[in-house]
Amino acid sequence: MTYERSWATLPRMCGIVGYVGKRPALSIVLDGLRRLEYRGYDSAGVAVIDRDEVLTEKRAGKLANLEKALADRVDDGIAVGSTAIGHTRWATHGGPTDRNAHPHASGDGRIAVIHNGIIENFSRLRAEIEATGVEFTSDTDTECAAHLLAAEMRALRESGSPEGPQTLAEGMRRAVSRLEGAFTLLAVDVQTPDAVVAARRNSPLVVGRGAGENFLASDVSAFIEHTREAIELGQDQVVLITPGGIEITDFAGAPAAGKEFHIDWDASAAEKGGYDYFMLKEIAEQPQAIADTLLGRLSERGDIVLDEVRLTDQDLRDVDKVFIVACGTAYHAGMVAKYAIEHWTRIPCEVELASEFRYRDPVLDRSTLVVAVSQSGETMDTLMALRHAKQQKARVLAICNTNGSTIPRESDAVLYTHGGPEIAVASTKAFLTQLVACYLIGLHLAQVRGVMYADEVAAVVSRLRRTPDALRELLGKMEDVRALARDLKSSSTVLFIGRHVGYPVALEGALKLKELAYMHAEGFAAGELKHGPIALIDKGTPVVCVVPSPAGRGVMRDKVVSNIQEVRARGARTIVIAEQGDDGVVAYADHLIEVPRTPTLLAPLMTTVPLQILACEIAAARGHDVDQPRNLAKSVTVE
Repeated sequence: MTYERSWATLPRMCGIVGYVGKRPALSIVLDGLRRLEYRGYDSAGVAVIDRDEVLTEKRAGKLANLEKALADRVDDGIAVGSTAIGHTRWATHGGPTDRNAHPHASGDGRIAVIHNGIIENFSRLRAEIEATGVEFTSDTDTECAAHLLAAEMRALRESGSPEGPQTLAEGMRRAVSRLEGAFTLLAVDVQTPDAVVAARRNSPLVVGRGAGENFLASDVSAFIEHTREAIELGQDQVVLITPGGIEITDFAGAPAAGKEFHIDWDASAAEKGGYDYFMLKEIAEQPQAIADTLLGRLSERGDIVLDEVRLTDQDLRDVDKVFIVACGTAYHAGMVAKYAIEHWTRIPCEVELASEFRYRDPVLDRSTLVVAVSQSGETMDTLMALRHAKQQKARVLAICNTNGSTIPRESDAVLYTHGGPEIAVASTKAFLTQLVACYLIGLHLAQVRGVMYADEVAAVVSRLRRTPDALRELLGKMEDVRALARDLKSSSTVLFIGRHVGYPVALEGALKLKELAYMHAEGFAAGELKHGPIALIDKGTPVVCVVPSPAGRGVMRDKVVSNIQEVRARGARTIVIAEQGDDGVVAYADHLIEVPRTPTLLAPLMTTVPLQILACEIAAARGHDVDQPRNLAKSVTVE
């Protein structure tokens, strides 16, 4: 199976395409968007330069809606222009509507911009731009970039710079110097008809080199049918493409170089980033997904920032009980969150299966906060639990990965996990980003209630921000796990045990194995072994043991080690997940999987990942469809 990439940057949310050459650009851009639609299907749009104007079309929903609208415009000239940009959106700022779809135009109509990423300081920029009399036509952060670029271009012209590609590139360099966060921006200017300019910071961008034509995209799959010669841009670089050239500079204007490479994948593999399955790609995307979810979450004053809040600080101070309602993998994220929320806030927290919540007649009132967790925002069981909570006057806060979906719309506050689309049915990056979102909610509650100070919150957020690098390190050391998985493919059962936050990790590990490998797998609280489950242990039974860190939780760690000894004495084959440097577990591990040192409450961000890979590899070794396991759907929209 393939795990190595020939270029380092992994894709995020949204798909972007740019083309300049001699051929009709619209068909090329639309073809690229079709290949990128898996990255975002909230809306799509194009901008084509033709006959001294920028012709745009954009529609909410899937790409087919845009194509239908374009079919009525073939006589407008939009079909023959040879410079174009296109975008397929995964909504972050602003709901998935026609007005929020990309491209976004400057007020004078000269410039069109598309964007992948999150501009953290957009609120401040928007206020500044509106103060100059500019009227915004969308709710997006991207529109700020369009107006900033237009303003910089005007200033350059007024200072004597001529119209042309170099002025367009300089305008982009000046505009992006004002932006904070993550972005890939592509722009066209009607007065520079044979050029597309782009800028990259913390978000992917790759150039396709052709003969008399050049391409830009977030992913090589967009142009793989036209060229296999590509350049990966480095951090903080601006690129200008024309039919005859590619010019790269840094943000200061100094000449720079990207990393050239040849694409040797076919189109199908390119969509998966060179991986055999979307699930493997999404596992590898988890460090970036966590980083994206954390973007802009800490204000300059040190306050945690949510996305849409219709609750006052006093509402949150009045909370005396928290319920987390969710299904499947999201339920396991909620189980982890319970430990963090109770520890940080000292508020009682219960975790409920959404399908059971309303049937047991829970005690709710205006002082109850219900946290509804759903990747899609359309999970029917969770939606019905939310509505029951609202009927009882409880406050509802949603954690969701899909902007504009039903659950966020019906909630009192929302925190979006910016994980981007998850194509594989089995959740991976959705789980980790839901964990991060739950941690942020716990920190926000603690801060509002005065239980934690801003510097204490900032310290936890700082530790969370170091998690992506630790995860990348861990993902680079998984070959032994893959080999172990292939060895376990014939096992009839696998058991998982853990304590504290390791218990929901054990449950999630077992669920992944059931979903993907169709094997009997069970997760248990390690302390419950002697109350019945230990009877399942037979000679050679694989038991995955999630060991807590010895730092701060030494007693609990020692108890898990005792549990490992208990199952080993009965013939179990022990697979131990432990912190690097915990030498005390080595003697009891038939297979040791080391993870980077992480504070106990945040440890599931590390310990879950080897279990995802284990399940994926076992399923593949057994010949199963990893991305679409039998009998399962990505979003369960019935009760």
